[in-house]
Amino acid sequence: MGRVTDLADFTALLAPEGQTLLAALRDYDPAQELAVASRLRREHPAELVSAALGQARLRQRAVAKFGAEDAYRMYFTPHGVEQSTRATVGTYRAERLHALGVRSVADLCGGIGGDALAFARAGISVLAVDRDPLTAAAARANAEALGLAGLIEVRCADVTEIDTSPYDAVFVDPARRGGRGRIFDPEAYSPPLSWAVEAARKAPHAALKIAPGIPHEAVPEEAEAEWISDGGDVKEAVLWFGTSPGARRATLLPSGASLTGRGLPDPAVRPLGRYLYEPDGAVIRAHLVAEVAEELPGGLIDETIAYVTADALTPTPFATAYEITDELPFNLKKLKALLREREVGTLTVKKRGSAVEPEEIRRRVKPKGPNAATVFLTRVAGAPTMLIGGPAVADRG
Repeated sequence: MGRVTDLADFTALLAPEGQTLLAALRDYDPAQELAVASRLRREHPAELVSAALGQARLRQRAVAKFGAEDAYRMYFTPHGVEQSTRATVGTYRAERLHALGVRSVADLCGGIGGDALAFARAGISVLAVDRDPLTAAAARANAEALGLAGLIEVRCADVTEIDTSPYDAVFVDPARRGGRGRIFDPEAYSPPLSWAVEAARKAPHAALKIAPGIPHEAVPEEAEAEWISDGGDVKEAVLWFGTSPGARRATLLPSGASLTGRGLPDPAVRPLGRYLYEPDGAVIRAHLVAEVAEELPGGLIDETIAYVTADALTPTPFATAYEITDELPFNLKKLKALLREREVGTLTVKKRGSAVEPEEIRRRVKPKGPNAATVFLTRVAGAPTMLIGGPAVADRG
């Protein structure tokens, strides 16, 4: 029902009456939107109420990325919420640029300003560019709302026409969604990855935000490729220019733990040990499972599966450890009987290298009882296998 449809609607939200409406809608329940809208339209123009309801709903969605303190002061478009960088990731990237000596950045394809805000908070002055007038207006309003307008210039323009030579760095976040959803071909980004790379090559430093599924062979030789996860979920990859050409890195937030590739060969396959390690998704995307296996030390359970096994429990931020109690050939009847015997009611199902869906397993085995277990549906030395265990706990002594 409510949505920001054009620049005039958005501008009205910035006026006193619009601000009053937004303040009143901060904690409204979207399930009650019809009743809320009817009540507000008795005192305010219908178009303004609709715009305020749309903005209030976007702010609620944005809390997951920006936190409540910022999200309820910021302004969004539907695409802006969807495509914005999570604040924790943006902060990490901005701090890394600042550590490289960057004090000014041209933020191309700046969107609603999420990255520009992170740069400014790191002490970097920003030119934020977006070709959509409504999006640029939202970015400008966000800089004002968060007290950062002195460090952020917002320009509504085509990024291909921007002279970036006055800036210490270039940051490009191409649009990776189109009318049909997510775009996987880097040359179909807007602007294309090849254009972004050329823009990066002209600057002392550059960072290009790309999809984490980018093929490694598509990474330019002079770029460092970094895959970033936050809370265990892979959020993005970044191509860095002016840092470490050819390097591959996985960085895990919120800890900031970072693993750099050393060009190791693939780990050997070995028999299943007492512990199974599930590498973080950023480690897997960066092709750094071998570095984790060497650290443990351990080996693969199958040459095509990114699970590492070891006999000892070695703390590492780059993988989650599980203690394995049972190794069984894939057989749902046996699994059901074992879980019933152990009174397992809380069942976590993980899969890698298996076509069976976790929900199907839960439906078939009907877990019931006070205990918990984790089941891995995978392959061990080529054979479909079920591994049963739970999160590893260091021995107490």
